[in-house]
Amino acid sequence: MQKIEIAPGLALSRLVYGMWRLGDDADTSAAHVQAKVEACLAQGITTLDQADIYGGYTAEALLGAAFRAAPGLRDKVELVTKCDIVAPVGRHAAARVKHYDTSAAHITASVETSLREMATDRIDLLLIHRPDPLMDACETGACLDALVASGKVRAVGVSNFRPWDFTLLQSAMKTRLATNQIEISLACHAPFTNGDIAFHQERGIAPMAWSPLAGGALLSGAETPLRDALHRIGAAQGADWSAVAIAWLLRHPARIIPVLGTNSLARIAQISDALKVEMDRQTWFELYTHALGHEVP
Repeated sequence: MQKIEIAPGLALSRLVYGMWRLGDDADTSAAHVQAKVEACLAQGITTLDQADIYGGYTAEALLGAAFRAAPGLRDKVELVTKCDIVAPVGRHAAARVKHYDTSAAHITASVETSLREMATDRIDLLLIHRPDPLMDACETGACLDALVASGKVRAVGVSNFRPWDFTLLQSAMKTRLATNQIEISLACHAPFTNGDIAFHQERGIAPMAWSPLAGGALLSGAETPLRDALHRIGAAQGADWSAVAIAWLLRHPARIIPVLGTNSLARIAQISDALKVEMDRQTWFELYTHALGHEVP
């Protein structure tokens, strides 16, 4: 599988396995988590996407248990994780209100916890999960630079940042922000026209796409022209509708890196089918037209 270099010496697989639902599975054993990782590796998916808050602050530990049970597995993957969301659950149950914390103390403590929970000595890519209205860019930037210099984090980036949030943080850093993980899908296509994707293209930064299947919403409810088109195009190429929706993102020259999450081993085994779907320009615009609900101007 193709890999996308996002920082010197660090490349992510073209498709990424998202672990936000890891704690929701009926089977959270180390063996079952290992089976999911192995199913990814069998297709060339080497990048795993985590966050401290996933599963109410439990998902990182579930992955760590698999790494402890299978020595050598950690070195076969790139680990992405995120921090700065403080929700009143799990280890932060004492918080009075859900909030964001981009202070150096919180980020540093989060990294140390993530390293311990995931049984690793390094995080390949650390993302600031949400823009923090109280962020001191100089403090946050210096902290991220220090983490990279320490070797505990190989690269840093952000998630859900708008261009102005991105440039503010970057202006206070020596390290280049490697990516921005934002919501992009046929159901959330505004980034193609609101400047978000163009901003990163201009800078040669490959964005990551969370919820690229809109959490299944593309197929929920009544039949729609978009739903029909996804099934029709997939059937013509022997692929599932989801592979077509992901191929639509892969077709864009911005080098979008979709993050896909499922607890089904069968579904995991099909993630790479998106790479087999041919998506010419008119097919791309056919799907875009259905997503818009009208033809382009």
